[in-house]
Amino acid sequence: MARQLRLNLARQAPPSLDAFVRGPSNADAAAAIEAWPAWRGGCLTLVGPQGSGKSHLALAWAATSGARVLTADAAEATAATGRPVLVEDADRAIPAEGLFHLINLATRSGGGLLLTARTAPATWPSALPDLRSRLNALPVVEIGAPDDMVLEGVLRKFFRDSNIRPPEEVYPYLLARMNRSIPDAEEIVRRLDEAGDAGFRPVTRVLARQILDHRSELDL
Repeated sequence: MARQLRLNLARQAPPSLDAFVRGPSNADAAAAIEAWPAWRGGCLTLVGPQGSGKSHLALAWAATSGARVLTADAAEATAATGRPVLVEDADRAIPAEGLFHLINLATRSGGGLLLTARTAPATWPSALPDLRSRLNALPVVEIGAPDDMVLEGVLRKFFRDSNIRPPEEVYPYLLARMNRSIPDAEEIVRRLDEAGDAGFRPVTRVLARQILDHRSELDL
């Protein structure tokens, strides 16, 4: 079979709620994000493992709400008054005074605060008693490791973005063998794309097996 000529002209679309692939593992998280601005105290903490889609949801919310995106190290900034704020990886090295300030600002008109983290706020260390009570009271929604519905959806999206149309049998084959993370799905599609282009080969189950076997050898 001759390999179809593909021109990779697609641009990476910014994260959006419409483009978010949903399944049982993330339905509650997506619904909680969409409930904005009716968050209790103007705050929400999105908790889940790496590669579960937290950043996509968070950045989609930031685009929708007009939120300012802060790094954890910059969370003590006070210039965010009057606008919502997103802080990713808030459970790692976020200044206590800055977090306390942002939680308080979230209750004001035009405010709001979305935190992403791998652990629940109630487990974060804090020497400030007032912050401790606020962390314990923060609303939390969990997003799980991607289930098969989500992983298949993102695989299809990444293949579409690369202008690849693999046979349907490729999807169950990959789902049974890949890591349960969205970045891993993206990496697999990237490797399949590169291997197919390099050898002028279609993306098939045979090529998928070779890519996964080669990756396993590298991990040994």
